[in-house]
Amino acid sequence: MSFAWLNWSNPVAIWWGFLIVVSAANIGLWFQLYGLLASATPERRAGVFTTEPLALLSAAYVFGCAFRSLLPRADVQRICLFDTWLSSVLVGRSVATVAELCFALQWAIVLRDLAKVTHSDTAQNIAKAIVPLIVLAECCSWYAVITTDFLGNVLENSLWTATFVLIAVALLRLVVNFRGLAQLAIAVTALGVAGYVAFMASVDVPMYVARWQTQIEGGHQILGLVSGLRDLATRWVVTHNIAPWHHEIPWMSLYFSVAVWTSLLLGGFGLVRGRLARYRVGRPLVKRPQRLLAVPVRSS
Repeated sequence: MSFAWLNWSNPVAIWWGFLIVVSAANIGLWFQLYGLLASATPERRAGVFTTEPLALLSAAYVFGCAFRSLLPRADVQRICLFDTWLSSVLVGRSVATVAELCFALQWAIVLRDLAKVTHSDTAQNIAKAIVPLIVLAECCSWYAVITTDFLGNVLENSLWTATFVLIAVALLRLVVNFRGLAQLAIAVTALGVAGYVAFMASVDVPMYVARWQTQIEGGHQILGLVSGLRDLATRWVVTHNIAPWHHEIPWMSLYFSVAVWTSLLLGGFGLVRGRLARYRVGRPLVKRPQRLLAVPVRSS
């Protein structure tokens, strides 16, 4: 395995270095989060499996993305940076599927808990829809990587976009039911989700639509189930040229940084869950009782 391509003149090497640094920082942030949760809930120090579930789901996403940053690949094109079976689409897509389902579960749990505090049926129903939609998106992704048909990626990313449109709707429904810091946090999250939807609708989905149309015009022959599984398990094309990676770099960079930070924030939701009720609109603020001053009475 040659590392001669790792030099400052190669933009792919610089990008890969960025992914490694960010992933290392993300792992460090997760361990800090784990420590904070352990300190906040001493009764859960007995073992990792008694840790806040949102933090464990975040761990799957953080470490899964770190693995994919170490060995980046583009699934349908079968391109990668290192000549190893760990760079196969079969391995990478399997890791990605587990990580993305955990990420979806984080959103579903957080929205469900917020909906319980506010008694919002809208947010509750959206929370229930998140995981099924992402399961369907993962099925479309597997269709794409097995058949090499970009239509699967079009459907996959469209489903992710639709899911986060629903999440934005839920957050907008919830934001009016809170005040103070909780309201601010939900509003900022909604703004971030809107940014993600805008990126997906204007950059990511159109990119895959263009690739799909190019395949149709070029008469691309999609693979069958058996031949596709064999291909994704045994074929990977090592390239350190910027051209094949040019369109992958923007979304991968955001995915392995901003998306992971989002997962970490969701993982820390357990730190504030118990305080949400006090920020709910309609709940009176709890005031500290004032101590009565003893007034001496003079006897005549």
